[in-house]
Amino acid sequence: MNSAMVRNLLVRGMLAGLGAGVLALVAAYFLGEPSVDRAISFEGAHAPAHEHEVELVSRGVQSTAGLATGVLVYGIAFGGIAALAYCVALGRVGRFTPRATALLLSGGALLAVYVVPFLKYPANPPAVGNGDTIGKRTTLYFLMMLLSVLLAVAATILGKRLAPRLGTWYATVAAVAAFAVVIGLAYAFLPVVNEVPGDFPATVLWRFRLSALAMQVILWGGFGLLFGELAERLLNPKPTTADEGRSVATATH
Repeated sequence: MNSAMVRNLLVRGMLAGLGAGVLALVAAYFLGEPSVDRAISFEGAHAPAHEHEVELVSRGVQSTAGLATGVLVYGIAFGGIAALAYCVALGRVGRFTPRATALLLSGGALLAVYVVPFLKYPANPPAVGNGDTIGKRTTLYFLMMLLSVLLAVAATILGKRLAPRLGTWYATVAAVAAFAVVIGLAYAFLPVVNEVPGDFPATVLWRFRLSALAMQVILWGGFGLLFGELAERLLNPKPTTADEGRSVATATH
């Protein structure tokens, strides 16, 4: 794949990431923000009077302009990275169309980058978590994410190498099983983090985590659909009417 094609796919990936970010922003605002507000209310009600601090940025700005900036910048950035990964994966993961490859890549990235780490270290709303352990918790989360991505790549390579001997179906099953076993061992040996206050509302916690997962599903799913369509049109352009006319004229002579 030449540099011009990579550049075109990169631009389309960033545009698709922006579009997916808009969809995720809507989900975050309507699904996630109500749970955040309830968690902040819980935190304020249980904080000692001398610990109340003046907000540098108001809650209204955080839930609108701040949220939009964070989600859209994240969407554009991950869209560009995913487009570069797409350039590497195209034609190497099977005989899939550009659209199908984009959906496959998005689904795999959602699983490896978010779902697997989320199941071990799920997202928490405000008022959940000890401020003194934030460094440790962040390190563990990114370690789980890095391990998941590396194992997903290794499982893909394993499946490709086993396919000539076992066939595509059994090679895929073996690769997925190997991935699941090693991830299970990581879950068992990495430290458990449980800093949820005993009196924190379980419904608020559940809804926040569910909204965080839904936001990521919408983000990656939206990117897969949007980028897949853009990549399909770039890599497999439909013939124009003039091209069809010339083809017909050539066939009749």
